[in-house]
Amino acid sequence: MLVQRHDESGITTAEYAVGTAAGAGFAGLLYTLLTGAFGDQLLERLFKHVMSLLGIG
Repeated sequence: MLVQRHDESGITTAEYAVGTAAGAGFAGLLYTLLTGAFGDQLLERLFKHVMSLLGIG
């Protein structure tokens, strides 16, 4: 009796490609958010919060 084997070596490559594309899209979204006015406000509030926790500001 012969057993047929299916070659699935290309599946791993496709999964890496999908993961890379999703990561690049997420990085682009973060870049867009953080370089605009929203990012400026977020970083300013974060900086002020950290300074107040340290008792400096």
